[in-house]
Amino acid sequence: MNILRRLPTSRLLALCAAVVIIVAGGTAVAVAVTSTAPKPPRKALPRAIHDALAAPSVKGVTATISFTNKLIDDSSIEGGNPLLKGATGRLWATNGHLRLELQSGSGGGDSQIVLTDRSWWVYDSASNTVYRGTLPAHHANGTKKDKAEGSGHGIPTVAEITKKINEATQNATLSGAIPSTVAGKAAYTVRVAPKHDGGLLGAAEVAWDSIHGVPLRAAVYAQGSSTPVLELSATDISFGNVPSSDFKVSPPSNAKVVKVSQPSGSQTATAKAHAKGAARRAKAAERVRGPRAVQAKVPFKLSAPAKLAGLPRQDVKLLDWGGHPAVLVTYGQNLGGIAVIERKPDAKQAQSTGKPNSGGNGGGDRGRLKLPSLSINGATGTELATALGTVVQFDRGGVSYVVIGSVPPQAAEAAARGL
Repeated sequence: MNILRRLPTSRLLALCAAVVIIVAGGTAVAVAVTSTAPKPPRKALPRAIHDALAAPSVKGVTATISFTNKLIDDSSIEGGNPLLKGATGRLWATNGHLRLELQSGSGGGDSQIVLTDRSWWVYDSASNTVYRGTLPAHHANGTKKDKAEGSGHGIPTVAEITKKINEATQNATLSGAIPSTVAGKAAYTVRVAPKHDGGLLGAAEVAWDSIHGVPLRAAVYAQGSSTPVLELSATDISFGNVPSSDFKVSPPSNAKVVKVSQPSGSQTATAKAHAKGAARRAKAAERVRGPRAVQAKVPFKLSAPAKLAGLPRQDVKLLDWGGHPAVLVTYGQNLGGIAVIERKPDAKQAQSTGKPNSGGNGGGDRGRLKLPSLSINGATGTELATALGTVVQFDRGGVSYVVIGSVPPQAAEAAARGL
């Protein structure tokens, strides 16, 4: 059950440059390392990754995990959703079975996920609801390709991994394989940082067990911070057989049950047809670029000044937004840039425009984000400010605007007011 081994060559950057994309949220966790396990010997990064991918499979994993979210200020959150305020928990995994428990430290209740060969269920104690579903039949025993990969075939060579790393270093700085200790195990850690303007993103780290190749930690750091804003880490882990009794758990008998049905053949065919249609529209829209060409394709007045918040305009392109035309305007370069999406509001959004922001205080909004409102040249908008970026949304003159960027709130607000 070696997770890293199943990564195809094209996804090796999950350990390298692609780690920068790790969950767009933020957390800080103090990893409790109580063991005195020695650090592993030094290795070149390509060799360390190769050895992790080629490591012998483990029969099972039992771990204590920790997740603490520092992305959004607590004052902007109402409720105790473990994914928003952080949690601790336990994980059990073996071939065909997975169980994950999360306990929120903010009094918001627990969450549990249980997956077997053919079925799964998720329980949310805050709403006392259990969601149940089944998996497609081919997931139960794995495909021939999976078995081939599991037996060691398809593992990239050190030379192939080196080539991928060299490609990644054009836009990112990699630390190499740093000998470390995580969850009491000898591990290798790689740190990735943007080589060019990364906006508010400082760096990201991934650590894996040096013997078994199993991921142990992932973290994201904000610019100028020595502590992560996002971190998911094992604080204690063991490898070996997991008793079947550990998976024999059930949600409370009085929980509300929501059945999530698997798409039928006709539904799957319809979904594929919709996907093909969306792909065709997206490809056609991609060819329409520039203010004049885009303006001719949208039923609203385009706002695309040559500069926004001091950043030069880079591109204006047409988007397909669920079958309706929309516009993407970009300013600046790299992660430090700003993107603006403009479109006609949908009917539900248009009806709610101008209504006061309830702030999530009603009973039906319990646990949702409470976004502060702000004035954008007379229009009322909302703002989500995080340690890694800011999003401002407002409607004006029959047009819905979303300003997003890995920039401080002041920069995003200035951009919104410049439209």
